[in-house]
Amino acid sequence: MFELLTKGRRKLAGKRAIVTGASAGIGRVLAIELAKRGVKLVLVARSRDALLETVAACAAAGSETAIVVDDITLPSTRQAAIDAALHQFGGLDILINNAGVSALGHFADADEERNRRIMEVNYFAPAELIRAALPHLANGVDPLVVNIGSVLGHRGVPHMSEYCASKFALRGLTEGLRGELRIKGIDLLLVSPGTVDTGFFEHLLEIRSKPPWFGRQGVSAERVAWRTCMAMQNRRREIIVGVAARWMWRMNRLFPRIVDRIVSRMG
Repeated sequence: MFELLTKGRRKLAGKRAIVTGASAGIGRVLAIELAKRGVKLVLVARSRDALLETVAACAAAGSETAIVVDDITLPSTRQAAIDAALHQFGGLDILINNAGVSALGHFADADEERNRRIMEVNYFAPAELIRAALPHLANGVDPLVVNIGSVLGHRGVPHMSEYCASKFALRGLTEGLRGELRIKGIDLLLVSPGTVDTGFFEHLLEIRSKPPWFGRQGVSAERVAWRTCMAMQNRRREIIVGVAARWMWRMNRLFPRIVDRIVSRMG
C-alpha cells in the first residue's frame, strides 16, 4: 500500500506496449482500449487480415502501431516483436501476454501433440517472451508485464486438463517472478477471467467432448479489457473477472471438497 501511495496511478498515455494474440478476442479489444488511452502498440498474431483490422481500429483511436505476423511460439517472432518496439518506438514499457489456445476432450483420449501445443502457446511462449523482454523493460518507463491467465489457473475442470495446466503454470510463473522483478522495478499483473464471449470455443485445436458449460454466455471481452486497463493503472497484482469466475474462486478456496464433487459430475 505504501508503494502504491508513493508511486500513484500508472499513466498509460505514451507507453510502448507489445500485445500478443491481438487479432481477435480479448487481445483485439484490449489493444483498442489501450489505443484510446494513448498507448503505442506492437501487435502480434498469426492472421494478417484480422490483425490489420485491429490496426485500423487502433489507428482510428489515435494510436501508433506496428505489427508482427507469425506464430508466437517461434523465437524469431518474439524477437521481432521486441525489435519492432525498440526500432519504431524507442523502447518497451509494457508486455501483455494474451495469446492462447485450448481444446475440449478427456485427457486420456488426446495425444502428446495436443498437450505440447497448448503448453507451447499458453506457457512457454509467454515465459520466453518475458525473458527476452526483461533487459528492455528494465530500461522502460514504469514497466509492467501483464499475463492473461484464467480462473482455470486457480481451479482445474474436466475436458480442459491441458489448458488448466498451462494456466496454472502461467500463474506460478507470475507469482515466482513477481519477487525477482520487484528489485528491477518491473510490476506484474495477472488477469484471470472466466468464460469470455470472444468466439474462443470456435477456435479450439479440437473438440472431442462438450462439457455442460460449452457455448454458455460469459463476460464480454470489452469488460475484461476495461478491467485490465484499470488494474494496470491502479497497480493491481491480480484481478478475477466475471461473477461466475469469482464465485468459483471463492468456493474453491473455502470449500474445495464441495467443488470437487460438483466438477466431477461434469466429467
